[in-house]
Amino acid sequence: MSKFTQTASHWGVYRVETDEAGGILSTTGVPFDADPSPIQASLPAVVRDPLRIDRPYVREGYLRSRGASRADRGAEPFVPVDWDTALDLVTEALQDTRQRLGNESIYGGSYGWASAGRLHHTQSTMKRFLGLFGGFVDRIGNHSFGAALGIMPYVLGRSDIYGLAVRWPEVVAHTRLMVLIGGAALKNAQLDSGGTVSHDNAGWFRAAHEAGVRIICVSPSKMDVPEDAAPEWLPIRPGTDTALLLGLAGTLVAKGLVDREFVASHCSGYAEFERYLADKDARWAAEITGIPAAEIERLAAAMAETRTLVNTSWSVQRADHGEQPVWATVALASMLGQIGLPGGGFSLGFGAVNGMTLARPAGIPRPTLPLGPNPVRTVIPVGRIAELYLRPGGTLPYNGETITLPQIDLIYSAGGNPFHHNQNLNRFLEGWRRPGAVIVHEPWWTPPARYADIVLPSTTTMERNDIMAPQTGSHWIAMHQVIPPHGQARNDFDIFAELADRLGFGSAYHQDRDELGWLRHMYEEARTVAAQRGFDPPGFDEFWATGKYEFTGAAEHPVVLSEFRADPEMNPLDTPSGRIELVSETIRSYDYDDCPAHPTWLEPVEWLGNASRYPLHLLSNQPAHRLHSQLDNAPLSRAAKVADREPILIGAQDARQRGLRDGDVVRVFNDRGEFLAGVRITDTLLPGVVQVPTGAWYDPVTPGGLEKHGNPNVVTTDKGTSQLAQGPAAQTCLVQVERYDDPPPVTAFEPPPTAERNSFGL
Repeated sequence: MSKFTQTASHWGVYRVETDEAGGILSTTGVPFDADPSPIQASLPAVVRDPLRIDRPYVREGYLRSRGASRADRGAEPFVPVDWDTALDLVTEALQDTRQRLGNESIYGGSYGWASAGRLHHTQSTMKRFLGLFGGFVDRIGNHSFGAALGIMPYVLGRSDIYGLAVRWPEVVAHTRLMVLIGGAALKNAQLDSGGTVSHDNAGWFRAAHEAGVRIICVSPSKMDVPEDAAPEWLPIRPGTDTALLLGLAGTLVAKGLVDREFVASHCSGYAEFERYLADKDARWAAEITGIPAAEIERLAAAMAETRTLVNTSWSVQRADHGEQPVWATVALASMLGQIGLPGGGFSLGFGAVNGMTLARPAGIPRPTLPLGPNPVRTVIPVGRIAELYLRPGGTLPYNGETITLPQIDLIYSAGGNPFHHNQNLNRFLEGWRRPGAVIVHEPWWTPPARYADIVLPSTTTMERNDIMAPQTGSHWIAMHQVIPPHGQARNDFDIFAELADRLGFGSAYHQDRDELGWLRHMYEEARTVAAQRGFDPPGFDEFWATGKYEFTGAAEHPVVLSEFRADPEMNPLDTPSGRIELVSETIRSYDYDDCPAHPTWLEPVEWLGNASRYPLHLLSNQPAHRLHSQLDNAPLSRAAKVADREPILIGAQDARQRGLRDGDVVRVFNDRGEFLAGVRITDTLLPGVVQVPTGAWYDPVTPGGLEKHGNPNVVTTDKGTSQLAQGPAAQTCLVQVERYDDPPPVTAFEPPPTAERNSFGL
């Protein structure tokens, strides 16, 4: 007899049907999701894949001589070992590194969405462990909205970027013109780092169109807004969004359309900013952006005439000087005078993840695993990890301060794929091979596992119990274990608990609670807080049996900065002036040439305005058939590839110039590296622009050589957005594309070679 078991993920809640032997029969959505994501079937399809890591493994050279052969990572076979041997090696590496160089030589800033569960979020379990061990170097910022996170405290006194996204009900009811700088792709709104319960954004796009909301997509890609919204497309050269925003602002000045009362009462530094705009008219912006001056003038007039919302996507700020389009967005909205009005002003990252544009009751708590303190204070901006490995003792300017880079001799990576989210992967790999030990937890033979010294097999969400509680959702969801762990795989929490026992702080780490003990504890703590805020969740046992709890009550419809608009004196912002800082004297004091004191057009280091050797601008977007690089080995993701490689979208004109046809394999290259991709010709891109989704598992012919699977971060730049935020600038990237005959086969989904321990005398 079969049974259905409920679990959950970043892309949805689903049920898995299994037979009496634990075989997986089917996967279905749950009744309260009318539009389940197709990605939900990906994990069941590969949870017992041949690529699963069945037991601990150690790189052959490391087993021979520990850190002596670090340059061979990724080029040697792995030796299977038992758990005791593996954990002894991990314990030895941690203790030896701490004794020789101190805890500041351990990097534990693993990054990625990991699991949607609140207990088995691997980076959290790892950071709790390393903190109790004495500390570790962590990362700061993120790849999602790092530049915005850096600039907004100076402009608005706020770092809650999620809170700066306007909600759908407000848009439908009040917005009449929505200008989406960088678009708002529906595929992104299907997912959430804390998990997704229902997929409502497609319906909201249709509702906006039916309500008469005019939507304009300003992007190099026509597909960045769903067709159901009937968007108008303004193709723009990548990296020139700041010039457009400044050109619109300059047009408002020239046409006498600035709300001078608002900028006088709610903004600081407007007069200086307007002087800068003196020569920033529509013609100036047109030469840079490629958008006709008449279009820019018409758009500026329309924005001033009606209730307008200007949204800048997170993708736009992942570029050279990425702080500037965010700041310029706020400046333009200030000049229109609609900030704080329902459906007006600005928004950041609208539709970037599933729940942030949906209304929900306020004050919903989340069950939480406490991380504890990290005694090491050194941090590294997440976009500059290679600097940490390659320049020990060097310095890095950041946010008005200077970071001294420590010597990293041990990398502990769990819950993320550094060979996905880091840029300039050939340079990153050089740095990854410098430390004496690399320890990785992974379910599959992913790139970080292949380039590790010690590999510990971890479970997937289907093989453990957990609780999903989205940051932006209204549900708590029970995630029940569906099947037993594969091979000798263990939960990450259990691995760290045993290591903590060996190192003498086990009780502090696990507090004598097992998996269900922690889930019960976390749930009841959050339940107490929820009750104090007027909610009535059931006890843990009832919740675990029913599988879900929905928080009900009046939905929260916060209008961004409405209280500040109503009375800026009584509700000042947390800025030096208490107002919107169109000019920041604090930033001026830093004297950064790449981040001046007000929104400024700064020519990117690479863009179509200076393309010569490399004439195509490469955009690396989020994939539609997986989450980042997660589950790239699943049938859904592999079916979307072209010639077994990640597809490259290229316009018909650019394809003709290179003699390319659909299905061809091409080499995409610049001075940083080269990768192969499969051609897909499209009419949805601005000429001169090509697009490759991120997340193809890194698969070079030889480490650091030609990447044959389609990972675009082989060629992206790893410079920071500016000295202020040091965010990732992956969208600033010029390449050339040429047909590649007789390409080597993709081997990303084949296990690495292994060798028996006794075969070489160990």
